[in-house]
Amino acid sequence: MLKDFSRRFIHPVQRSIRSKLIITMVLFAVLPIIAITALAAENSRASMESEVIDTNLSNMKWTDIYLGEQFSQLNNLIYTIQVSPGLSEYLSNREEDSLSNRLAEQRKIFEILNSVYYSAGNHVVGISLYVHETSTLFRINSMQNDVQTLPAPPVVYDDFARQNKDFIIDTTANDPAKFRLIRSINRFENQERLGSITLEIRWSAFNQTLELLGGMDKKGVLIAGSDGKEMYTPSNESALSGEAAEHLAALGPGPGYFRTAQEYVFYNTVDPIGLRLVKVIPKRDIDQSAISTMTYGLLVGAVSAALSVLLAVFVAWRTARPIVKLAKSMRGIDLIDERKELPASSGRTDEIGLLENNLHDMAVRIRSYIQNEYKINLEKRTAELKALQSQINPHFLQNTLQLIGGMIYARKPEESYEIIRSLSEMFRYIVREPDHLASLQAELNHLQYYMHIQQKRFSGRLHYTLEVQDEALQSELPKLSLQPIVENAFAHGLEFRQEDWKLDVSIKRSGAGVLIRIRDNGAGMNPERLSELRSKLAAGTDSHWASGKSIGLINVAARIRMHFGPMYGISLNSEQGKGTDVCIRIPWESGGWQIDDQSAFGG
Repeated sequence: MLKDFSRRFIHPVQRSIRSKLIITMVLFAVLPIIAITALAAENSRASMESEVIDTNLSNMKWTDIYLGEQFSQLNNLIYTIQVSPGLSEYLSNREEDSLSNRLAEQRKIFEILNSVYYSAGNHVVGISLYVHETSTLFRINSMQNDVQTLPAPPVVYDDFARQNKDFIIDTTANDPAKFRLIRSINRFENQERLGSITLEIRWSAFNQTLELLGGMDKKGVLIAGSDGKEMYTPSNESALSGEAAEHLAALGPGPGYFRTAQEYVFYNTVDPIGLRLVKVIPKRDIDQSAISTMTYGLLVGAVSAALSVLLAVFVAWRTARPIVKLAKSMRGIDLIDERKELPASSGRTDEIGLLENNLHDMAVRIRSYIQNEYKINLEKRTAELKALQSQINPHFLQNTLQLIGGMIYARKPEESYEIIRSLSEMFRYIVREPDHLASLQAELNHLQYYMHIQQKRFSGRLHYTLEVQDEALQSELPKLSLQPIVENAFAHGLEFRQEDWKLDVSIKRSGAGVLIRIRDNGAGMNPERLSELRSKLAAGTDSHWASGKSIGLINVAARIRMHFGPMYGISLNSEQGKGTDVCIRIPWESGGWQIDDQSAFGG
């Protein structure tokens, strides 16, 4: 993606002085506007942030006072029960009291609880009183009014001991819309815990007070415990992130505020119960105030940028037009095709005109020189290639004719015909007027005819394998590239080996190219000879174009380089006594070629 972006956008700009001038002028015009707009937006955001912080800290203090008063009123209800004479008589009872006395004392307890329950208002939905010594639980709410003996103390007793508190506020998962305010009953002399009083209260009792922080929707407002966990959210939407909850739990009593990556969190401690009053404001809400300033700034910047672009285009066009014209003239010069005219001078008398005149004269001289050299080399190389193509190894021809002669008397006519047809197809391919490139299918079929003859000659001794990836056959390469390399494997490698011969040919797609490997188990070559051949292959000079009486390894490599460039060619690996591995790399192109193995063997 980066390469494609660079090719499409960066490279054209780098090659154009006009584009560079336009971009420079636009940047000088637009960057100050962007900087001023950003500064104004940040000042607006900072001012809004300061106002929001001051306002919310003040609101937190007032709201905390009102909540504290409401909780004090709830505590007064509990104190009313605690100081009632009926509760004192019940707690100071003795075991020898008669049953009638006990029932009378219980009725007094219910009278006290009923009086408090009905005077507390709609937000108190239940009152419970537990006496630890008798394991008795008195309960009153809209649905029941009873007393029962518990087999074990309530769990809250363990909470009192563990937290070392005289009161506890908790919520239940069954009904999150209410909470319990539980206060222990202690003996005055030694603070011995005698029981507990529980008020069940609707959280909605505090909604009107919480509106001081969050407005009518109360979004972002909540009551949390001292551990930072949410206990009540009026909007029923969780507003406290995990990061904010951990930070809140680690802080001391409020009021105060802190910031996280996404939010501002204001808090205060509600006395005397220790709950946390929390207000969460998303950071985006404060940043929103800067949007209007930024919008106007962007509009002004866009208009200014548009005017700057128009001015830059006009100035760049007038300034860079002669330079661009000269550059186009240089790019349009064809130093090879003499039918294309060289660009004429514009008649300018300044430095640009001098460059145009000198360029025209230089192009004329270079074209003449290149054409002469090109024609000479082309004619030489074409003649050499045609001469080499018209030849066939005389030893191979002699051995093939002897093979045919022997097969006429000893084998079936069909077998002799296959050899004759293979040799005929090889001659037809060799003497045919050569094109610059041949299909990989045609080259592979020519190789198959050659190997068919060799397999008949060395039947039982030669083991030949061909592995072809169909996708890789969609390519072209210089004519007579494969069979000469395989012929070299026989002439310089396999014929010097006494054991069985192995020749493996594989063709497959490799990235953006095609990899052709020809491996044999012949005599191989020593390191000095291998180094010499590798140097010649890497050089690719004209001196290696035609050497000897046949198309050799270096000739094939030179033609591949000439057609496809230095990225492609031949690499060589060999080990003396173990064989040689020749790798040919050519570019891959889609051409739809498909190999037909049977066509190479006469059907």
